[in-house]
This record gives sequence, structure tokens and C-alpha cells, in this order.
Amino acid sequence: QVHLVESGGGSVQSGGSLTLSCAASDITYTITSRCMAWFRQAPGQEREGVAAILYDNTIGYADSLKGRFTISRDDAKRTLYQQMNNLEPEDTAMYSCARSRNYYRICPLGRAYYEFWGQGTQVTVSS
Repeated sequence: QVHLVESGGGSVQSGGSLTLSCAASDITYTITSRCMAWFRQAPGQEREGVAAILYDNTIGYADSLKGRFTISRDDAKRTLYQQMNNLEPEDTAMYSCARSRNYYRICPLGRAYYEFWGQGTQVTVSS
């Protein structure tokens, strides 16, 4: 089992920045061989993949978010991060981290590929 806990969400004005963290309880090998990803879900919308990263720092971003969001991981601390800059009201959502079900050479952004999820941290951006 992997227990994931997100933190760092909050309320900011448009143009502001936030850094999200996701602490993982798994101390076994599996977490380092899996993709870790950030997803978000706005009210009334489907959960969408934001960014994903493999242990070798192979990274994938949703096309619409490239350049504003930066994902990183520190496996020694078992922590996943996401730096979010120039936030827009459209970024308002519940952000969750997840660990992939299997090893993937290129980390997918589809939620079906992920099996462990955190409870989420709310990000609210006002104009």
C-alpha cells in the first residue's frame, strides 16, 4: 500500500504562485520505479492529468500547462512537488497526486494508469 498526502494548496490571486507537495509513505522499491503524477479536478469537470514524472526525471505535461507548471520529485524524501506559476482562475481545482499502477517508460497522464491517490489539496485562484 502507498499512502499519499498532499499539501501546499491555498487561495491566491491571478498571476500568483503555489508549490504543492505530495508525501508518500511507501519506503519500498516500488515507488521509485513508478510514475508519480499530479491530477486536478474542477467542479463539474473530469479529473485531468497535469504532469507526470519517472524516477529518471522523464517528464510529461499536459500541453496547455507547459511553461507554467513544473513537476519534480525527491525520492530520498519520498516527496513529489509541483511548482505552479502565473496561476489563472481556470487553474482553480482540487489537485491530487497519484502513483502509477505499473512501470511505464513514458509516464501517461490518463487516470486509469494510476492506482494510489491522495485526498487532494484545494487551489483557488481569484481574478
